[in-house]
Amino acid sequence: MQTASQTQRIAAIDTLRGVAMALMLLDHVREYFYLHHQVVDPMNLDTTAPALFFTRLASHFCAPVFVFLTGLGAWCYGQKMAAQDRDERRETSRYLATRGIFLIVLELTLINLAWSFPLLPKMLYLQVIWAIGLSMLALAALLWLPRNGQWLLGIAIVAGHHLLDGIHFLPEQAAYPLWAILHDRSIIELNWLAEGLKARTSYPLLPWIGIILLGYASGPLYSRATAPKERQLWLTRAGIGMLALFVALRGLNVYGDHPRAPAASLLGEAMAWLNVTKYPPSFLFVLFTLGLALLLLARLEKGRPWAFFQTLGRVPMFFYVLHLYVLRGLYLALTAVFGATQGERFGFNAVWQIWLMAALLLPALYPLCRRFADYKRQQAGGWTSYF
Repeated sequence: MQTASQTQRIAAIDTLRGVAMALMLLDHVREYFYLHHQVVDPMNLDTTAPALFFTRLASHFCAPVFVFLTGLGAWCYGQKMAAQDRDERRETSRYLATRGIFLIVLELTLINLAWSFPLLPKMLYLQVIWAIGLSMLALAALLWLPRNGQWLLGIAIVAGHHLLDGIHFLPEQAAYPLWAILHDRSIIELNWLAEGLKARTSYPLLPWIGIILLGYASGPLYSRATAPKERQLWLTRAGIGMLALFVALRGLNVYGDHPRAPAASLLGEAMAWLNVTKYPPSFLFVLFTLGLALLLLARLEKGRPWAFFQTLGRVPMFFYVLHLYVLRGLYLALTAVFGATQGERFGFNAVWQIWLMAALLLPALYPLCRRFADYKRQQAGGWTSYF
């Protein structure tokens, strides 16, 4: 039987995940309905309006939160296995491997179909679900390291992967596909699989392995032996420390991301400071996003859980697949009614319309998520655990 503190601890994790999912919905509305004014990474401050910049910035928190909490969730799963007198690490490794493979297959099928829609696309987009799936496979092996080794390796990857930025391979070299997956955002030719087929490695993997490993290494904070106040204090200190290091490194402007550009106004200066690289996630990107996430995680555990976001956070993959197909359906329907409004696409005229659509869609999707969350709780341990 769970105690009140244990329930609150789990609710905080689900709630943080739910908040990240809401921000993800906002960004995917932008992807569907503001593609005529696409934002690349790093964002071009000379051509990107502040409203669009900060809308895109809000979504930066999603992937780090998902990946970190995936590692933390894997540790919590291991504790359940230990409580049943089962081999904790072996069962957790099996859990990570099966779900990692499931996510990779899901990315290559249902999720790619939602984005591109032809049954036989010419381009496969290897995005966040692919990265999480591969990170889970990596963690299935790395969890056998001692705890200190997990911390050291996770920090070394997240903070040190920039040292590999000068390494590149040509498409005809044997190492090119592997390096494209691990570090370089590139396109891989897959003619051996189907004529003209390509894959874009949108989420270079290496830093995400570091993040999921740090999430797993943080697991003991969520053991029953750790007092809630002790955990909240650690999360708060870690969050403040990460943000302080972000400010220091961004101020020095010598490591951790591309140098910030000079700006002519206070707003421009703020945008330059926050214009951090997501693909692959830079050290400064991780410090900024996870620093704020840890502070919010500590705060959520102190107060009453936000039931709305907590429910979303309990069914992450269900929400992910559902919202993509709803957005695709809406886009096709609005295009059929109004035709192309932005070049060859249907699109919004202003950024505020992105926020309005996201605000309307979120409560519209909630009843289905709540119903599936209830069903998932009743069918604990079955196929629903993959969603």
